[in-house]
Amino acid sequence: KYQHIMITEGETFGRALILDGKTQSTEFDEFIYHESLVHPIMIAHSEPKTVFLAGGGEGATAREILRYKSVDKIVMTDIDEEVVLASEKFLPKHHMGSFRDPRLHIVFEDSFEYIQASSETFDLVIVDVPDPLEEGPARAMFTKEFYEQIISKLNPNGIMVSQCGPTNLYSLNDCFTPAANTIKSVFPTTSQYHVHIPSFGTTWGFVIGSLGPNPNTLNAQEVDGILLKREVNQLNMYDGSAHQGLFSLPKYLRKSLDMEKGISTIQRPISIR
Repeated sequence: KYQHIMITEGETFGRALILDGKTQSTEFDEFIYHESLVHPIMIAHSEPKTVFLAGGGEGATAREILRYKSVDKIVMTDIDEEVVLASEKFLPKHHMGSFRDPRLHIVFEDSFEYIQASSETFDLVIVDVPDPLEEGPARAMFTKEFYEQIISKLNPNGIMVSQCGPTNLYSLNDCFTPAANTIKSVFPTTSQYHVHIPSFGTTWGFVIGSLGPNPNTLNAQEVDGILLKREVNQLNMYDGSAHQGLFSLPKYLRKSLDMEKGISTIQRPISIR
């Protein structure tokens, strides 16, 4: 109804979810993306209890959030029920049973419309929606209006993170830098980071907006100490050393972020082909 869905199986990357022709994740390397998306803001918050998850249909983002015993409730909104049902059936190595955790509450609804109407507030917001394709369902989730709704529903010292597209030289200005600048126009504190995803064939960027803590200020020893204290173990990518690497952006990317003036709005949203 909303997107063209493919689940494929390949020799190198294993099973993969592909939406509208774009790879969302693969069994081989999804842990790099999902651990990078989730853990920097989880460990930066003193005690995350409530999380709003926009998207995340494979169940892997929820899987990482649920590692934290302090989390009482995740509200996950995904407009496309077919993606969630297909992922639950065919991508068990992604979700690893997260859909059955009683702390996860799934609502099949547009994330923007849900958070706009909801009276709930959250400690953390994680935006794991597809790229803002011209004909896709996610364009509104990269706009100033959406981020304004998010900031109004965050508890004191709340933090948001969003996947914001590739950070390679030839396409970083299509989504990543304008999305980062848009978030910067709304939040008092922002940080940007990226990681290489083999199945994407590029580095991928994430942007944090915060009402308090800034994960970028944590050193490797602090990160490892927090993970140990919260009994978050058996990670395959993320630790203190990796955390520092995520936020060590190359000079060309920092320069592009500084030069970006564009802001995505409902009237003029980011869109990529």
